Amino acid sequence: MRKALTLILAAALASCSPKGGTAVSIDINPGTYPLITNIQGRTRTCLDGQWNALVDIYETGYYSYRRTPIPVENSWFKDRSYFQAPTQLIEYDFDAAPTLKVPGDWNTQRPELYMYEGTVWYRRKFDMEAKEGKRYFLYFEGANYETVAGLNGEILGSHEGGYTPFCFEITGKLRNNGNSLVVKVDNRRRMENVPTVNFDWWNYGGITRSVHLVETPEVFIRDYSIGLDKSDPRFISGRVILDGAGSVSEVTVSLPELGLDIPVATDQSGVGTFRVKASPERWHPGNPRLYEVCITSGTDIIRDRVGFRTIETSGHQILLNGNPVFLKGICIHEEKPSGSGGRAYSMEDARTTLGWVKELGCNFVRLAHYPHNENMVRAAEEMGIMVWSEIPVYWTIDWTNPHTYANACAQLRDNIGRDHNRCNIIIWSVANETPVGATGRKEFLFGLIDKARELDGSRLVGAAMETAFVTDSLATVNDAELFEKADIGSFNQYIGWYDGTPEKCDGVSWTFALDKPVIISEFGGGAKYGYHGPDSWRFTEEYQDLLYRKNLAMLDRIGPQLAGTTPWILKDFRSPKRALTGIQDDYNRKGLISEKGEKKAAFYVVRDWYSTKQ
Repeated sequence: MRKALTLILAAALASCSPKGGTAVSIDINPGTYPLITNIQGRTRTCLDGQWNALVDIYETGYYSYRRTPIPVENSWFKDRSYFQAPTQLIEYDFDAAPTLKVPGDWNTQRPELYMYEGTVWYRRKFDMEAKEGKRYFLYFEGANYETVAGLNGEILGSHEGGYTPFCFEITGKLRNNGNSLVVKVDNRRRMENVPTVNFDWWNYGGITRSVHLVETPEVFIRDYSIGLDKSDPRFISGRVILDGAGSVSEVTVSLPELGLDIPVATDQSGVGTFRVKASPERWHPGNPRLYEVCITSGTDIIRDRVGFRTIETSGHQILLNGNPVFLKGICIHEEKPSGSGGRAYSMEDARTTLGWVKELGCNFVRLAHYPHNENMVRAAEEMGIMVWSEIPVYWTIDWTNPHTYANACAQLRDNIGRDHNRCNIIIWSVANETPVGATGRKEFLFGLIDKARELDGSRLVGAAMETAFVTDSLATVNDAELFEKADIGSFNQYIGWYDGTPEKCDGVSWTFALDKPVIISEFGGGAKYGYHGPDSWRFTEEYQDLLYRKNLAMLDRIGPQLAGTTPWILKDFRSPKRALTGIQDDYNRKGLISEKGEKKAAFYVVRDWYSTKQ
């Protein structure tokens, strides 16, 4: 399928090449349209609900028995019905198929799909009376992992990547009645994918986030950015991009609470910039101040809420609005807060999870190990929680594969493209625990760091580095080149779990060659809620309690260079790597909270420690 749909030389990805390498000429997402910013502020019809769904293990609806793509006329994108034409040879029928809820993963909706990895076809019927002078787009907030979409028997295009949004223009393709949207989703793991075949979380498949039908004028505001000017925070600056513009246009950016109506002249390509002096209240965890913004271009009006803040480093400190801040954080996976498991997607899910974060005393979350849904980022912004946002360049990626690099670059671009107006995001992370010394790894990661800075210079850029080198008494970062390239030194360490017992922490001291802020981006160990025993027994709450006490005492000895921590992890989450029956049962048990929302003893240890940090 990938070869059948690949187009050559996508201009949007032509610049995505590792530093010192050749330009990537692969469009991994053929047919998709440039991302539309702020879907929540637009005229749209939500297509969520029950979709008919067919499991297709052998991809019979797409390939022939010779494993060659079949003509579209014979594919399942045509949405034909055997029961309406029983004299014809039709071996599928969406009308007769059971349903799956969208958004939602298929693994938790049907018991037989619990561990399924492969293809599922979705079909949604809808009516839409297209208006003269309007354009229409299908916008997917996310689907895992490879998606091919078709409308009324015509393939629109494909998208690769499980955690970033994508859209297709469907202007002129709609019917007033009986539109058939058919979507093929394949979550199989492959070596060249991002993430690759081996990762420590559940490979939830399906249309896991909302789907929207978006209506715009012929010329519309596709993207915008608003924030404090990087060179001089006494000014607000930004950019507006019009789509469909063929001549110079006038746009107005209004911030009514600041008394600002800013005229912006766009050029013939639709791009305009602005810079105006202003003194907004600064967003920070104690006062998450957001301002209403209205952007107007002709008949197109987009509304949003934005905050204003600065984030930078100075020596070993992280400065928020010019003031040192200690990042009291926690790692989070995108799982529902209830005990049923499955991908989280709703604002209710986000608020419940972030409520626990606030109860823990945190001002910061690391959203691991991929871009989380937009509700999570927006809820955190409203609640005064800073965010580390990451793409799934995880463990051992196919470092020398140009397709893999283009994929990672596209996911980074779309993650930043969706969330660049969310002021609470302070760190873009490009990787987690990648192997030092692997061929091509340096060029791959350095290229992503450079790309992140090019796309958005208003945040810090980093990566969660492989665990430090630890002897009986000394710990040093063994990824000096990446430490130097990034804005922060952030790394994972598991002394007391994968490295010795908790008592080892007592004699370990840390050294850092560079005067940069240090974040311990992971530490911790597992415990099953309610499982008790001596503190020497693994997986007891007593062991996890002791492990955290010893680790936190060790981290205190780092001194002022320690700028924050994100223990692993807030809540137990599903992972097929965790097979200990009666203890793990397909759950990674390192959470401070169980999958059912029950707080373990270590939760209170971390809460008490954070209460001592300013």
